[in-house]
Amino acid sequence: MKRCRRWFAVFLCLSLMMIANSVWAQATRTWVSGVGDDANPCSRTAPCKTFAGAISKTAPAGEINVLDPGGFGAVTITKSITIRSDHIEAGVLVSGTNGIVVSAGPSDVVVLEGLDFQGLGTGLNGVTVLSGATVYVVRCTIKGFSQNAVNMGSTTSGARVFIKDSTLLQNGGGLKVQGNGVGNVGTVANTVIDNSTSNNNNFAIQAIGSGNAIGVSNSMLASPIAISVANGGVALSFGPSNIVSGAGSFGATGPFN
Repeated sequence: MKRCRRWFAVFLCLSLMMIANSVWAQATRTWVSGVGDDANPCSRTAPCKTFAGAISKTAPAGEINVLDPGGFGAVTITKSITIRSDHIEAGVLVSGTNGIVVSAGPSDVVVLEGLDFQGLGTGLNGVTVLSGATVYVVRCTIKGFSQNAVNMGSTTSGARVFIKDSTLLQNGGGLKVQGNGVGNVGTVANTVIDNSTSNNNNFAIQAIGSGNAIGVSNSMLASPIAISVANGGVALSFGPSNIVSGAGSFGATGPFN
């Protein structure tokens, strides 16, 4: 009987430890710091070092906050989450790879706010969306990526990306929306650049494939080709914008409705 009680006590302690670790690993709000450590629980007083370190300890639909300036690295997002920096330098510096990859569920919502992406001329895409319902890019700067600042190719039907109050500068392309490229399928619609600047890219915005659309409002689009549509893609204006283009003011491959 004593042995049974002893084993039961051990089992109970282990179970409680597992529950505690699970709760510790899945906080609703976590923190990163330029002087943090990914071995930490990512709390306010013991922050993590990188977004990748914090995301595994953040519950679905939770939020990662930036505590102080730093470079927090690339990350792949597989669930609803918010990564937010409130006017604090929050760098995502990469070379030869993507900055943030969104590969989330069909109902997941991802918010990226106040981040500074730097691709050093060799990074692929600043933000690339493989799947997920909605992605918000707010108050972000995305610069120096060889492919696109934001590459929207979600396999989720009706997926959306919203870009607001952001600067897309000196990338291979600005915002590219496609539903049938690189193995991606589905419909990507209602993609909006609002109060943003997409400058010095090969194209500012590009919509490829039937059912894929980009809407623009109160933005500046300045590129060799400002607006490009192909294979049934659509670009729509929802308000006044400043269009500056070298090779055709509305892009050589399609109109601006």
